[in-house]
Amino acid sequence: MAAELTEEHFKCPISLQVMSDPVVLSSGHTFDRSSIQRWLDAGHRTCPITKLPLPDHASASLIPNHALRSLISNYAPISPQNSNNPHPHTLTSPSSSLPSNVHALRHLTRLSPRDSLIRRPLSDSALVPALLTCVHSPDDSLREKALSLLLNLSLDDDNKVGLVAEGVIPRLLPVLTAASSDCRALAATLLTSLAVVEVNKATIGAYPCAIQTLVSLVRDGEGREKKEAATALYALCSFSDNRRRAVECGAVPVLLRSADSGLERSVEVIGVLAKCKEGREQMERFRGCVQILARVLRNGSSRGVQYALMALYSLCCNSDETVLEALEAGVLETCLGLVQDHNEKVRRNCYCLIQLLRGNKLS
Repeated sequence: MAAELTEEHFKCPISLQVMSDPVVLSSGHTFDRSSIQRWLDAGHRTCPITKLPLPDHASASLIPNHALRSLISNYAPISPQNSNNPHPHTLTSPSSSLPSNVHALRHLTRLSPRDSLIRRPLSDSALVPALLTCVHSPDDSLREKALSLLLNLSLDDDNKVGLVAEGVIPRLLPVLTAASSDCRALAATLLTSLAVVEVNKATIGAYPCAIQTLVSLVRDGEGREKKEAATALYALCSFSDNRRRAVECGAVPVLLRSADSGLERSVEVIGVLAKCKEGREQMERFRGCVQILARVLRNGSSRGVQYALMALYSLCCNSDETVLEALEAGVLETCLGLVQDHNEKVRRNCYCLIQLLRGNKLS
């Protein structure tokens, strides 16, 4: 029977999508829980299929269909017999060759972004340890495919915590320093994805050399990898302890030089680091900091301008000397030209900085 099942057998009669949480209604028919719950919450008191009346508390009598859920979990449009559609166990087999592993990873990476129903059994299997082994491979092609699949698995919040618990961070850090440019960029992107979950920000930041490695990549990397490393720093530094760690790693001068070279993502990190005393002190000591931020105000994108304003406001609030530098750099005049910007955050930050600079100018 299982061999005859197709994806159509697993679709909810309401949503027509493969069910992730099949439940049985009192009428005996199975639906995806979210779909039938919406039907009942909308006030319907009949079965969507039979149209027969349901009891008053139908939602309380929804019964999980464990047998069908198990079939769905074990089902995937991947056949071990089909050489074009390799099975996940290919990666965990000691006899698998490098080409077959690369082929399996490419196929799974193509499937996994589509649906959490596909990602769930992959993350619950022995696949993740196999992927972490592939990440350590000296072959960049295999390593890149493994990183891409791990990135897809990290799309689900539950997997973000699970991947960190599985030990993905110590496997990623060497990749950021000793792999191809594409692999370094993917590793930094994966760190950003994992850092979306608050508990992971603290865990990643506490790893020895994690933030230092990202700072070094912003300093020494190329194009995409520099941008992805700066993005990962931005995600991590929304956690206050990581701001101090980044400053201690020398992030401020690296980010300011990078911003001056045109990498606006670095300005976003500067805007966040300016929230902490240590960050502001390093910015004040960096010759030309205000001038760099002033240039972003004049020439940057809306998001770059927003964070340059944040940084300048934090600096000016805490240093009269910075206020004078900002006035000499024409920041007030630039802000007056931005008060009609379409971005509300830019307008709000601009107004606060104008008030601050005008007050100091009058005094």
